Amino acid sequence: MICSYCRSDNKGNVQCDFCGAPLRQIRPKVKNMVTLDMCELPFGQLITFHTYDLLLLLRLVRQERTNAYDLMRTVQKAPEDILIDKDTLTFAEEQYRLYTKRMKVIEGILIDRMGYKPKRVDNQLLAKLKSRLA
Repeated sequence: MICSYCRSDNKGNVQCDFCGAPLRQIRPKVKNMVTLDMCELPFGQLITFHTYDLLLLLRLVRQERTNAYDLMRTVQKAPEDILIDKDTLTFAEEQYRLYTKRMKVIEGILIDRMGYKPKRVDNQLLAKLKSRLA
């Protein structure tokens, strides 16, 4: 079996004879599409995502978190003569907290990989990373 890290040929099945890397571990590949629903995956699956995909997912989650915050603030600042159901306010607050937690998980994985979390995930950052991948 050939090691995916050092490309040496090995006779064993568990780890590389040269570098000690696990031979059965699959390295992350860039996905064709990343959707907001993927942020709900458990940590064990998120950690298998490619860094590029995690950055795309982080951008989506941050945008959805901003939308939830805007909704929450709009509901909180509504005039008193407009009756707003308490469930609506609770839902908006829960969504904001939920997306904040998901954002923190993705940022934590990125900190482990990159050593920092990007302040902003814009097209320029993604294009620069994409050019390094090709």
